[in-house]
Amino acid sequence: MNLTDYRSIAEDWERRATIRTRPRRMLEDDEKLIYPLCRQPLVLTATFLEHCPQWRDFVLLQSFYKFINDVVIFETEIVDKTARSIAKNRFALPFPLVCRYDAMTVVVDEDYHALVALDFLQQTVEMTGVQPLDLPRQIELSRALPAAQAKAPPHLHNAVELIGVAIAENTVTQDVAAFSKDDSIKSSVRGMMADHLFDEGRHAQFWTRLVRLYWQAANPEDRDSIAHVLPTFLAHYLTNDLQKSFDLQLIEHLDVGTGIRQALRNEVHALDFPITRQHPLIGNIVGFLHHSGLLQTPSVAQALADYLPLAGRAA
Repeated sequence: MNLTDYRSIAEDWERRATIRTRPRRMLEDDEKLIYPLCRQPLVLTATFLEHCPQWRDFVLLQSFYKFINDVVIFETEIVDKTARSIAKNRFALPFPLVCRYDAMTVVVDEDYHALVALDFLQQTVEMTGVQPLDLPRQIELSRALPAAQAKAPPHLHNAVELIGVAIAENTVTQDVAAFSKDDSIKSSVRGMMADHLFDEGRHAQFWTRLVRLYWQAANPEDRDSIAHVLPTFLAHYLTNDLQKSFDLQLIEHLDVGTGIRQALRNEVHALDFPITRQHPLIGNIVGFLHHSGLLQTPSVAQALADYLPLAGRAA
């Protein structure tokens, strides 16, 4: 692999990583929200606003618990796994030592993010006395990666994993940024998200550079094979099916009448985010595909034409 274009994140990590520079954050007992209203459309539906606004804080609290749970799954079961394999030179794609060292900084960061998330979960349960409902054991990425790998030749499974994780790390940044800037949220939660964002920006750069290294060395046949499975990955990654299932579970725990419960279910079923260029995460994905070099490959632009009408122009 040609390391001419690769710039290590190690020095930046030494100076700025939140595990080295941030104190423990403590949850405030104040009137601010623990989770943004805009991230939980159930509480903004007409039926909810008219008939059960008293359940708002319960729904937001459980949504915060799910968010924490999703963070832990994402960081420890997926990103940590991939980064650790690269760091320990157990990945099918061999990377130079400088990349493996950088990968280990990502492992440290992601495990620390999971630790902080669990700390907030524990603090929240202690403060509210409300236990989490049964939380999902998967996130969208848990399904998207194996679905895409199943359509790729076995020797490309790790390459698909690398690109899928890189896409996720480049989209989570936008998600976290919106959370950290919401003034309606408790200051400590916003601070936690700002810390997370501080590290994720560095991670996004790392994964983009790593994918660019791989893509430059990949042969045309492997590039075309990977291009073929990218639509499958995006279809599973960008769906809101898991969120809908969680919201329907939440509705079952609300003390409301049968008619209102059914109306809430109907409104949740009606909530949809079509996977088109208007999807809120597509812009970040296009940026990643461009900066990593994938979008300059004709088969990638062609495969994603239905999702990314601007693919050709972005290249």
